[in-house]
Amino acid sequence: MTGAAPAAPSPFPSAAACPLFSTARENLFDPPAEIRTLREREPLSRTTFTDGHTGWLVTGHATARTVLSDPRFGARAEPGHPPVPRAAILEEDPADPAGTPLPQGAPGHRRYRELLTAQFTDRRMGLLAERTEKAAEELLDAMERAGRTADLVGDFALPLSSLVLCELLGVPAPDRERFRRDLAAWSAHGASTDQVTAAFAGLAAALHGLVLRKRAEPGDDLLSGLVHGAGNLADEELASLAFLLLAAGHETTAGQLALSVLALLRHPGRAAALRAEPSLTEGAVEELLRYLGVVHHGPTRAALEDAEIDGVLVRRGEIVTVSLAAADRDPTRHPDPDVLDLTRDATGHLAFGHGTHRCLGRQLARVELRAGIDALLRRFPRLRLAVPADGIPLRHDTQVYGVHRLPVAW
Repeated sequence: MTGAAPAAPSPFPSAAACPLFSTARENLFDPPAEIRTLREREPLSRTTFTDGHTGWLVTGHATARTVLSDPRFGARAEPGHPPVPRAAILEEDPADPAGTPLPQGAPGHRRYRELLTAQFTDRRMGLLAERTEKAAEELLDAMERAGRTADLVGDFALPLSSLVLCELLGVPAPDRERFRRDLAAWSAHGASTDQVTAAFAGLAAALHGLVLRKRAEPGDDLLSGLVHGAGNLADEELASLAFLLLAAGHETTAGQLALSVLALLRHPGRAAALRAEPSLTEGAVEELLRYLGVVHHGPTRAALEDAEIDGVLVRRGEIVTVSLAAADRDPTRHPDPDVLDLTRDATGHLAFGHGTHRCLGRQLARVELRAGIDALLRRFPRLRLAVPADGIPLRHDTQVYGVHRLPVAW
């Protein structure tokens, strides 16, 4: 009997030959040191992901824009085998424990994206801005009535995000508290599988019921626009798209708001400048988005064919992950990138991604961040941390970077 033919050598290097992809940050605001080192050496480099597979990591700004807009790279990585936990940027199906019935490829599928984009009108964003400002003031009223200390994550950032999403989808006022509780439980740090599953079931039932209600009694909201628009979507599709908006917009925006406030409290001169000149807030939000980088792993792409990027061959089937946090600290795009400069022109940052799959809710996120920061700084001129900064629990182990709690006093 002849021996078996030797196996063909793999075109991909072994995990032992590649540096490990890291998400642990050494301080509050900067990307991990290992990723910064990779960016200084080369903008596209080999790495080993947390599941043991190798792939490519993009850390340079120009390279990130190229990969995220290149049709040779698909937004859906190998099914069931993501190299890192999926980042919530409204581009991929989120992993959830209850098996959401999602439309295939939604909302990356062009049809769904076009239908959703048509609903984010200037008029709707204007109305939501007014309602967001009112919601922020009401939450601050409740904080002030409760005493002189609060947790800005649980008492302000997360509930504000929930209320804005309720406004966007047209959730009736009597149902909002239950909706908010289920959202909080679904995303709670340390929640058990049973708690997350129960919260998800509650949200799924509420969204299906909301779709039926909008069919019978449409309102001036995004979900009504989808229900009665030109898409002729089935109830399951509508509920799934509504859920994806929740998954993409809840923790990400709340996390960005809380971390932005922390950055301002750690730089009191910047906070004072915004109080003195509120017109700076719009530009300051863009700089905070660039500087903080709350999506600390992803977006992820898969090469659909062999592709040469920056003189490097990425083979068909290989995974490419973009570090948005590292790319937005690229000194070739933003001089002195490690400085928080609220007067900087930070346009062109990648906090919302880039290309076809750029975050659909980016304008809504900006509305919420501007309203939340402005209201906080106006209401509490003596706002300060209630604990030492090194005692604030960081979210290294979640899809969205930030803080689990942010105790403050005024």
